[in-house]
This record gives sequence, structure tokens and C-alpha cells, in this order.
Amino acid sequence: MKAWVYILRCSDGSLYTGWTNDIEKRFASHNRGTASKYTRGRRPVEIVFKEGFETKEEAMSREAEIKSMTRADKLLIVDQGNK
Repeated sequence: MKAWVYILRCSDGSLYTGWTNDIEKRFASHNRGTASKYTRGRRPVEIVFKEGFETKEEAMSREAEIKSMTRADKLLIVDQGNK
């Protein structure tokens, strides 16, 4: 896969959605506190969902779709993606 959409569960229980072309590097950056202001104060974070795409445009489109969802809908795709 060339691009990934991911959902993180932060230490306060909140969810963070993002996209990247290197999921392991991005995850490490989130836990170092160098990836985003949102996750910086909510560490540690864990990856609870990831989905691969062939292009960054597809990933960015899916990220926007997920970000527009309710928390309940995000939790549903997390549960479905981890079965």
C-alpha cells in the first residue's frame, strides 16, 4: 500500500484520524509528540484501525469521510476492521 488512513485511541479515550504514507513512522511520531498538536498532550496513543490505499488521494478522501463521522460510527468501523 502506498497510503494509509488510521485511527488512534489516545490516552484520554478520544479518537484521532489521520493519513500517512509510512504508518510505522507516523505512529512513532505521534508517540514522541512530534506529529500533531492534538495527540501531543494525549500520549500514549495506540493504533486501533488502519486501512491501506494505492494513492494518497484515496486515503485523503477516506480520511475526510471518517472525520465527518460521529464517534459512534468511528467506533463501529474500528470494531468491524478488527474482526
